[in-house]
Amino acid sequence: MATERRVKTLIIDGRDVAGREDQTILEAAREHGIWIPTLCHLEGLTNVGACRLCLVEVKGMGKLLSACTTTIWEGMEVTTHSERLHRYRRSIIELFLAERNHICAVCVANRRCQLQALALELGVDHVRYPYLYPRFGIDATHDLFVLDHNRCILCTRCIRACSEIEGANTLGMMRRGIHNRVITDLNQPWGESPTCTSCGKCVNVCPVGAISQKGLSVIEGRKEHKFLPYLTMMRGARP
Repeated sequence: MATERRVKTLIIDGRDVAGREDQTILEAAREHGIWIPTLCHLEGLTNVGACRLCLVEVKGMGKLLSACTTTIWEGMEVTTHSERLHRYRRSIIELFLAERNHICAVCVANRRCQLQALALELGVDHVRYPYLYPRFGIDATHDLFVLDHNRCILCTRCIRACSEIEGANTLGMMRRGIHNRVITDLNQPWGESPTCTSCGKCVNVCPVGAISQKGLSVIEGRKEHKFLPYLTMMRGARP
């Protein structure tokens, strides 16, 4: 018999809302039409709180909490939009843009990039931080796909999709900080991977142009995310 989930009542941006006790702030907010920006979150994948764009204010807490990893509780009072949060989110977007080499004009994800869309949404028209201009490589050894580390924002969507949905565990992460990057099979060239199934899930979940299909030119990179919740449900239904 399924465990009954109790309902919790809380306040989000001055609105009385309700949600299941196992829901996160992000899930409860979206269920009631309240928008909170995210990049690392994607329905169908586990939440890791990597991008920090979903930070919210919770009354009584001395620090900001990530909406995608914080479950709701009875009487919680949440603020999702304030001048303080807007400043934080703008700074995060600027840091993303400064850390790697995001040149929208020559990117396959141009006009279909979630980082670009959020920059426009949050009014980021310039970057106040010094650009690092790292010299990252491009792995084009795979027959179908390309991995461009210059455009990666380290959201780990691709890693989680490869592990949780496809079950291949091909992708992983190496190093730390600004030197962190996605690797295949303990840093082997992607084209030599014995575990990659060439399913393309990593391409579809990437929010930017870091992983793309070969042969696409500027603005031709399309993403399809709707399959994830269905595949997650079907995987959970297996005996």
